[in-house]
Amino acid sequence: MSTREQVLGRIRRALADVPHGETPDDVPVNRDYLRMHGERSAEETAELLAENLADYRAIVHRTTTAELPGRIAALLAGRGAGRIVVPAGLPPEWLAAAEGVELVTDTAALTHRELDAVDSVVTGCAVAIAETGTIVLDASPDQGRRRITLVPDHHICVVRVPAQVVDSVAEGLERLDPARPLTWISGPSATSDIELDRVEGVHGPRTLEVVLIHE
Repeated sequence: MSTREQVLGRIRRALADVPHGETPDDVPVNRDYLRMHGERSAEETAELLAENLADYRAIVHRTTTAELPGRIAALLAGRGAGRIVVPAGLPPEWLAAAEGVELVTDTAALTHRELDAVDSVVTGCAVAIAETGTIVLDASPDQGRRRITLVPDHHICVVRVPAQVVDSVAEGLERLDPARPLTWISGPSATSDIELDRVEGVHGPRTLEVVLIHE
């Protein structure tokens, strides 16, 4: 018996007691699990997000709406970034202080080779999950297509606090549309080989900088 036959056989046995014609929507799912672990204020939730992002080796910055353009400009200058890819719907004021850089607006015609030639990408986010230190993108106008956050080596992601920060994955899922292309980011791209040697930047940006705007 092949491995494929073994797997299919186990599936058939597991479904043996399911009535014919029943669909997943016919069976209610018990969702009485904990929605979050403990009780936190909005500021404590933001602090937990920052701690878990840093634990995943993301670089966390805190700023205000008024200071955001200057902070982004400083981050780009610190890396010597000359060409920046930006989503079509990114608020233009975010990059108002970024002088001497070429802004490449994301379009469907932008190839992976052209993306590989840019230095950084700046986006917003859909939601940030404190308990897991996860940033979620959903391809909204201020985030753009998935590929622009996977090819460039440096990603600056802006998160509005507290509007876009939730405690748990359960709360985050309630805010997301499952029909949209979701990208879940927990720190910069990294992987390890069998010897547990960590390699960063394999299938995404080597450096993730998260800017928390305290509104």
